[in-house]
Amino acid sequence: MLSKHKEGANMQQHETNSKFIKHMACENCGSSDANSLYDDGHTYCFSCHTTVGANKDMQAEQVVPINRKSNSTYILSQIDDRKITQETCKKYNVMVAKSGSMITEHQYKYYDKDGGQIACKYRRTSDKEFWSEGQLSQAGLFGQNVFNQGGKYITICEGELDAMSAYELLGSKWPVVSIKNGAASALKNCKQSFDYLNKFDTVVVCFDNDEQGKLAEQQVAQLFEPNKCKIVSLDLKDANEYLKTGQREKFVQAWWNARTYTPAGIINLADLGSSLYDEKINETCHYPWPKMNEKTYGMRTGELVTFTSGAGMGKSSIMRELMHHIMKNTEANIGVLALEESTKNTAFNIMSVEANARLYIKEIREQYTPEQLKVWQDATLGSGRFFAFDHFGSIENDEILDRVRYMAKALDCKWVILDHLSILVSGQEDNGDERKSIDILMTKLRSLVEETNIGLLLVSHLRRPGGDRGHEDGREVSLSHLRGSASIAHLSDAVIGLERNQQAEDDVEANTTTVRILKNRYTGETGVSCYLHYDRDTGRMTQVDNPFMEDDNDS
Repeated sequence: MLSKHKEGANMQQHETNSKFIKHMACENCGSSDANSLYDDGHTYCFSCHTTVGANKDMQAEQVVPINRKSNSTYILSQIDDRKITQETCKKYNVMVAKSGSMITEHQYKYYDKDGGQIACKYRRTSDKEFWSEGQLSQAGLFGQNVFNQGGKYITICEGELDAMSAYELLGSKWPVVSIKNGAASALKNCKQSFDYLNKFDTVVVCFDNDEQGKLAEQQVAQLFEPNKCKIVSLDLKDANEYLKTGQREKFVQAWWNARTYTPAGIINLADLGSSLYDEKINETCHYPWPKMNEKTYGMRTGELVTFTSGAGMGKSSIMRELMHHIMKNTEANIGVLALEESTKNTAFNIMSVEANARLYIKEIREQYTPEQLKVWQDATLGSGRFFAFDHFGSIENDEILDRVRYMAKALDCKWVILDHLSILVSGQEDNGDERKSIDILMTKLRSLVEETNIGLLLVSHLRRPGGDRGHEDGREVSLSHLRGSASIAHLSDAVIGLERNQQAEDDVEANTTTVRILKNRYTGETGVSCYLHYDRDTGRMTQVDNPFMEDDNDS
């Protein structure tokens, strides 16, 4: 069992009533940080399990060794049979146990993102058995704590010995890390450390030269944006084989010749066969309002749908409804980048739909008991399927793109809500040329949707129309009113305009939004699709019959 010290470093539990003071070097095994000093003066090393100056009241059985499968003492040493130097072992903080001159066990230490040790993995040389203790599932990649975040290259290997071997083969120059549990866990491990890996310019995958390794390297390579990942083609089994056999130059050549991963994409359509009718590629979720589905057949992953209106037309209310509706009607994770509100506001927005109450308003939220709020929180946020971008300060366009990619690739979000486009391009690029900034960003968003196959629901504002009547008076929306650039219309699969006459004397009219389909690539049908009434008591948007005297033209 592991416990976390107050200063943030995670270590194996050392059962004592004494208070932990600090980490320090161990004179017994040579570890630079595994020894721990306590306020009663005793020390305990979590590497070699040596206790010095124990309190009289401390019972021997209270000291729990980190390796419960053996009582081995671990020391810093070269690994002769693998040709790995002591210097490299010291770099990666790898220890060994010996019987005479023979190495009997390897000890690999794993750390959390803050650099605190939280697990150890062991390898017995006699039968090649592996076991681990601690929170290995929560740890980063092997070696992740050794190298700074970001740089030109990082190489991922399939095992700890291969990572250290590749590091030596490459002249101890470039960062090399390893997945934790073999090829089967490669995708999961790299997703967990995606943020760390993605900070490097190039990710080089060097897995074992076998069927499992080749499958895993393809899966890992697909996590990253095009042209970022390279795959090493090995003639020998793995990196350590090159080190043991003294073929350094051949490995270095293979590493530099690593091919850029490009997914297979050119096929003969005759080869599609029955897979032509496989509908699992793009998943469909119907809108919560039936009339919208008549024209659109719902929303689909792999599409970019833009919702647009003037101020106060109901965009936020509709986004609330859609987030909640997707949660209730799919099993997918949902990413939310709401750039004009905090993550807490986003949370309350989602809960509000479940509660049929405007919980995003503090005064209304305070009318309910903590127990009631907890029920709605558990029913929505408690699903664990919502991921929100916790932003602050200025936001760069590339940062937003990276966050969307991270949500899609690492967090498995199939639906992402981005609210809103205009805030991203307000004077951030191209000397304040908003039109050009929108062109650039929309092109990147369109490419990102194609790359990740997410359903992206984008909010965009309208420009102020000419004439006396503005959108707040219920003016009909057209594609030409989209603010800043025609690329919004060109690159969206669908554009949905929202119209409402805020100034109407009639209460029903003033709170009813007309939903107009301005573009619909999937079916081609456009025009008014439905009318949504906003209930001021519940905050909900409900489809109603046409409340206006004159029927709109639905063509």
